[in-house]
Amino acid sequence: MTVLRLIHCTAALVAAGSLALTLGTGLADRGDALAFGVLIAVGELARWNDAQARQAAPLGAAGSLSYALLGADDGRPSQHDAAQVVTVVLVAALLGAVPHIWSGRGATGDHLARRVLTVGFAAVCFQPLYNAGVFASWSGPAYALLLLTLLALTCLCGAVLAAALAHCRTGWPFGPLLREELRGLLGIGSAVVATGAVMALAVAVVGLWALPVFCLPLLLVQLSLHRYAAVRATYRQTIASLARATEIAGCTPAGHARRVAALSVAVGRDLGLTRPELTVLEYAALMHDIGQLSLVDPVPAGATAGLPAAEQRRIALLGGAVVRQTGVDPAVAVIVERQAESCPGQPVAARIVRAVNAYEEKSRDAGPEGPLRALEELRLGTAGDYAPEVVESLGRVLAQAQGARGRMPVRRTGLSDPAPGWVTHG
Repeated sequence: MTVLRLIHCTAALVAAGSLALTLGTGLADRGDALAFGVLIAVGELARWNDAQARQAAPLGAAGSLSYALLGADDGRPSQHDAAQVVTVVLVAALLGAVPHIWSGRGATGDHLARRVLTVGFAAVCFQPLYNAGVFASWSGPAYALLLLTLLALTCLCGAVLAAALAHCRTGWPFGPLLREELRGLLGIGSAVVATGAVMALAVAVVGLWALPVFCLPLLLVQLSLHRYAAVRATYRQTIASLARATEIAGCTPAGHARRVAALSVAVGRDLGLTRPELTVLEYAALMHDIGQLSLVDPVPAGATAGLPAAEQRRIALLGGAVVRQTGVDPAVAVIVERQAESCPGQPVAARIVRAVNAYEEKSRDAGPEGPLRALEELRLGTAGDYAPEVVESLGRVLAQAQGARGRMPVRRTGLSDPAPGWVTHG
């Protein structure tokens, strides 16, 4: 948590210092400050709260970066400094977040800290040099390239900050989180960079009337992404409901698929899987037992891990056939089909589902020592049945979960005594 506190304290100091300087010197170019402040506030009002969204408020981010790199308004050089940029952005972001805070979905400290630090970085890199006349001779393509370069560096800093904050909050590996943030820059991040540069250039030529013209397309994109996030959430809920068919039919215990999916995703994150890979893994884990619906004689308690290898493969193939008929991503069906194969030839996601399912089946209803014994049994099976790296990752995930609960380690393994349902699936 030291890094998290450092980021938050740095952002707080930057915000407090900027506010003090702005109050002391007064607002320069009030019309520009008001126009950009309204734009940023509207962007915050229109933002969504999707946990998987790369950019929570692309319009607000583009407006903030544009104001940080604003050098002129309708041919007249601007007079504001970096401190005023941070102050206007912070106040506007807070005002735009009021409805979200009121509804209980408030902007987190992480979001505001990242916004303050990234905008402060861009403003400090540009405004002092511009006000000193360093860029007076820059024009045309060279000036546009300068803005794009500064914006690209700012987005890279923002990606590092986002990955560091997520790492501190979740404990997931920093490398995969950073790769996911960098991939996000190729999507909506590139639109934010381009819009920020275009708005700064357009305002410098035609004035503030350029803001509504150039921000409208990004606002429409933001609203479209909001709808896409809602559709994706509904799609996931449909898959989760379909996965419950085995529970309703009495083939598997209640909550089994949900627990396997939650623990599989945690293991996948620990192993560094990307976000798309985690999505496929989650869907496959939710539907890993769906092949049991095709059986004439149900498996007792739905425990497939103890069946002969040939029977496990048959059920897995039946499950893959069912998944293919649902219209789900074919990659999910592949994982469901290959979960029963021998370890060396399996995809990573299939190895995870196989190991986590076996752990959940072996540990449930086995008393306090059940989880520990199940993990030890999986470790003994790493010679061919289960992937060693997956079993060790599973041990780390369980240990971290129990460490967060403040329990003492158990015996020589260093693991806590985890309960089978240690996580909930939101």
